[in-house]
Amino acid sequence: MSYSKNSYCNRYSPILSYKNKYLDHISLHKVLINSQKLLLQHMASTAQLTPTPQSPSSHKTLCTPLKGLSSCSTMWQLKQLHAQIIKLGLSNDNDAMGRVIKFCAISHSCDLNYALKVFDKMPEPDTFIYNTVIRGFLKCHMLIDCFVFYSRMLELVVPNNFTFPPLIRICCIENAVEEGKQIHGHVLKFGFGDDRFTQNNLIYMYVNLRCLDEARKVFDKMRDRDEVSLTTLISGYAQWGDVEEAFRIFDSIEEKSCVCWNAMISGYVQNNKFDEAFALFERMGVENVVVDKFLAASMLSACTRLGALKQGEWIVEYVMKRGIDLDAKLAATIIDMYCKCGCLDKGVRFFKGLSRKGISSWNCMIGGLAMHGKGEAAIELLKEMERERVAPDYITFVNLLSACAHSGLVGEGKHYFRYMKEAYGIEPGMEHYGCLVDLLGRAGLLVEARRVISEMPMSPDVGVLGALLGACRIHKNIELGEMIGKQVIELEPQNSGRYVLLANLYAYAGRWEDVASIRKLMNDRGVKKAPGFSIVELEGAVNEFIAGGRTHPQAKEIYAKVTEMLDRIKSAGYIPDSDGMQQDIDEEETENPLYYHSEKLAIAFGLLKSKPGEILRITKNLRVCKDCHQASKLISKVYDREIIVRDRNRFHHFKGGECSCKDYW
Repeated sequence: MSYSKNSYCNRYSPILSYKNKYLDHISLHKVLINSQKLLLQHMASTAQLTPTPQSPSSHKTLCTPLKGLSSCSTMWQLKQLHAQIIKLGLSNDNDAMGRVIKFCAISHSCDLNYALKVFDKMPEPDTFIYNTVIRGFLKCHMLIDCFVFYSRMLELVVPNNFTFPPLIRICCIENAVEEGKQIHGHVLKFGFGDDRFTQNNLIYMYVNLRCLDEARKVFDKMRDRDEVSLTTLISGYAQWGDVEEAFRIFDSIEEKSCVCWNAMISGYVQNNKFDEAFALFERMGVENVVVDKFLAASMLSACTRLGALKQGEWIVEYVMKRGIDLDAKLAATIIDMYCKCGCLDKGVRFFKGLSRKGISSWNCMIGGLAMHGKGEAAIELLKEMERERVAPDYITFVNLLSACAHSGLVGEGKHYFRYMKEAYGIEPGMEHYGCLVDLLGRAGLLVEARRVISEMPMSPDVGVLGALLGACRIHKNIELGEMIGKQVIELEPQNSGRYVLLANLYAYAGRWEDVASIRKLMNDRGVKKAPGFSIVELEGAVNEFIAGGRTHPQAKEIYAKVTEMLDRIKSAGYIPDSDGMQQDIDEEETENPLYYHSEKLAIAFGLLKSKPGEILRITKNLRVCKDCHQASKLISKVYDREIIVRDRNRFHHFKGGECSCKDYW
């Protein structure tokens, strides 16, 4: 939004002259001293004023347009009511004009330009009106203007406890640590240090600015802590990785609300502490804490990350039995859980059974179909979405283009890349370009993929270039892969996977000196390869395996099963494929023999512990290697088992010696 600054600039020209210097050059301390002097003068003058009484009839007349403001919904209506207020002689009345300014500044139909024009004509606007205009600047993302306006406000009126929360919010948005501390100083000097609402906002600000010690100081000095204070600090420590301190605060609470439980469990999930999250969830049951929709969503997210289908299904059943409000977020989380735990059919059934489908549910379902390589079904779902008159959004087309990429639907993907702008005015973003490059690259159209990158309206990020690098690996384009690989490594120097892709290209070309140089570069930069691990859920318990690991209580039996498994698939034609791994640079640690990659151990354990015919569901943190992919196909055939593997990029459904990806991965 825009507004005319003519009168505004005239009135506040002393401030705007140094506006661009921001707060570093605003002497808030001096302004504060002056404002305290003005406060004493203001109190002395207002103490002598006596309001003029109004007759009942005039009061009724005055109330009519003011009541109309409460139901006003458009600027046209506002202007009509404003005209009536002026005719009644209330153009200088702070209560009446404050309501006008409030609508213009912060309503859905706001017009900040009009609000400032009204403000400019007021002889003595009060603190409420100043606060309202500051909120209007914040709503319009005119952040520096908020501080400029506040600094002038200090010379004319005294702020109250509602003045500071929007200013604190701006410090969070601007990552303005020093300015935040200055505002904190004003909170204390104006006597609002014990105001709980302001204190909670300060804790939130310091948490977001990663000043946890400052947040803790505010928290420790609070006389009256509430649920917001506790959960903000718990979430703050968890957000920055200190889950131990978060738990100490949580455990010190005598009467824990459901919101506090949710904050702690969410913190564990965010930090991949899934065992701790499930343990705390079980403790909730022991302490008879009622699960709400927010906590259910957090636990379902943990199940999704782990691939823990049984536990996820138990939570869904709990939600249904207890009649927990199935809002759009929770519904989408359930769909996501089913899809990412390898139960696409159940996800589809749940989606179809929803009486109300929000945009997030449609997006999750299209995304689920994409992960499972169901590109045609994803396109059909988009068409159904349009028939239901639900407008697709930015994320819808990211998921749809991803579905086309995983299914090799080149023509369809190119069509929908154009269609989203032509039909819905959605400008392609970085994610859309990444999907298109991935689509073209997987199909071997490397020249076209490179042209797309060169014609992007923005500089390609590491995701877009990484998609092209992955395509170079698939199609063994060494020259282009080397050029892109070097760019990607510099853009994301701590991502081990980027080094791995380039090194494997060198290994394929027999350029062993270059492979060694990549290894040296990783060592020099302290980059460690991400350890490969796989998870299998059996009988409600989650079992994790790392490549070559022998810490599992049944390690002896598992390795014996691997040996048996390999002997049987060798009889069916299995030949180990160590392509590109000769120099120990593959994503999964190759000092461990190829035979003992984490998914092979997980499959062996699954075969040991499950009944014949049961589906094995494996979740892996890295991309499935070529050898394990081939071995899994043969295991599914020899043992007559369906094996569903979710790797970093997609799902693989192995059955009868075939994979759902049709080797297009």
